[in-house]
Amino acid sequence: MNKLSRDDLFSLEAYSVERGRFRERVMAHKVNRRVAIGSNATLYFEDALTMQYQVQEMLRIERIFEAAPIQAELDAYNPLIPDGTNLKATFMLEYPDINERHEALAHLMGIEKALWLQVERGDRIRPVANEDLERETPEKTSAVHFVRFELSSCDINGFRQGGNVRFGIDHPEYACEVELSLETREALAADLQS
Repeated sequence: MNKLSRDDLFSLEAYSVERGRFRERVMAHKVNRRVAIGSNATLYFEDALTMQYQVQEMLRIERIFEAAPIQAELDAYNPLIPDGTNLKATFMLEYPDINERHEALAHLMGIEKALWLQVERGDRIRPVANEDLERETPEKTSAVHFVRFELSSCDINGFRQGGNVRFGIDHPEYACEVELSLETREALAADLQS
């Protein structure tokens, strides 16, 4: 998959004009890139378009227009773009009530390692999690993790050819699984090279 470069970005001035339309396009694109696993865990799958939006928003908020800081933002977000053999996602534990969230995060240590992806009847694929930094303390896990699922060529073929794809969590305090809808499977299959 292509990584983003400065040529892919709007200038701050152009982005101020295009922002509404671009945001609408990105939000529509994200609809089928979201996988809820139960009521409190969600995978938000990233790609070049979602990362372009993130970079554009950071440049806008921080008023960044010089080459070196723009490149620093690209360097920070490009690793979250899948490379054709994997899926990359932001994994979020979502509890609206702050007290419930604190209690849940204390009981869900290691949940990012309990995630899995399965194509057809293949082996469960565990993600590589939090490559950028440790997101767990001795007291609790983080509400946000970054994960990468590496797929074999057999899994990629099954995924792209319409096979049954499931995501799940098998943590002692949170166990759930979900089968992908056709729309979500097709959206994520676009991240994989045949």
